[in-house]
Amino acid sequence: MAKAVSKKTTDHSEIKQWVLEHGGKPVKVKGTGNQNDPGVLRIDFPGGAGEETFEVISWEDWFEKFDSSDLAFLYQERKKSGEDSTFFKLVKR
Repeated sequence: MAKAVSKKTTDHSEIKQWVLEHGGKPVKVKGTGNQNDPGVLRIDFPGGAGEETFEVISWEDWFEKFDSSDLAFLYQERKKSGEDSTFFKLVKR
């Protein structure tokens, strides 16, 4: 059985590439934040919570909040089974 492989990064292009390769898009949780702050960041993947829970935002706004909140992107490249994974977590740097 393969080992699950996780990586942690703050590199914008690496994050964006991984998200786009998995069909994801940058979103915020509806009802969080205000005019100057997008609120709680997430990535929405096909089959995820969708527009009832999330609102799509620009990569620029997403990364601005990501950096100002001192976050890092922890993601899994493969599941233990060897399958591709969409697991990720936003963590403190």
